[in-house]
Amino acid sequence: MKTRLTTLAASALLLSSATAFAASSVDLTVKGLIVPSACTPSLSGGGVIDHGKISAKDLLPTSEKALAPHTLLMAVNCDAPIQFALNSIDNRAASSYSDFGLGFINETQKLGRYMLTLNNPVAEGSAVVQTIASYDQGQTWSKTKSWDPSVYMSVAAMDDDTQPLAVKDLSVELLVETFINRTDGLDLSNEVTIDGSATLEVKYL
Repeated sequence: MKTRLTTLAASALLLSSATAFAASSVDLTVKGLIVPSACTPSLSGGGVIDHGKISAKDLLPTSEKALAPHTLLMAVNCDAPIQFALNSIDNRAASSYSDFGLGFINETQKLGRYMLTLNNPVAEGSAVVQTIASYDQGQTWSKTKSWDPSVYMSVAAMDDDTQPLAVKDLSVELLVETFINRTDGLDLSNEVTIDGSATLEVKYL
């Protein structure tokens, strides 16, 4: 009886050890896809919007002040037709209370925001297309012109807004609308730099 109990105890110990060993491991999978084509994005004016000097007296104490809108021409040129999206990264996201941020005053006061809108997209020099957006990294798409941070934007045929087109050359107008926050919570006793910055990158689909 003692021998049998000892054997059963050893078997239980081995089973327990095997279970513990299995639970202590995890698989790592490295995936990806190398595409034969590459795309290069560009912005007119070097991608710079300069509002110049703005008097603090021209701003509003209890509501946002809209500055003059600007439109840049954005182009994406690829080696061959390919499905791609444009992703926007707000480099001043910590200062944003909506849309894209414009930086801080005294490291705590949020200066304002700016909005991006894509208008009049044209593919291959003459084909009229529509802008579509994906909020889940390219899994699903819907028609829109507004470009929010971290949202994928692409273009689709006019009769199908559910999937991006394979495009070689794309041109689109990028409308930039800037708003300065209400001034009753801002320290404007010194000069303040409008400091918006975003990275617009190509994502291959």
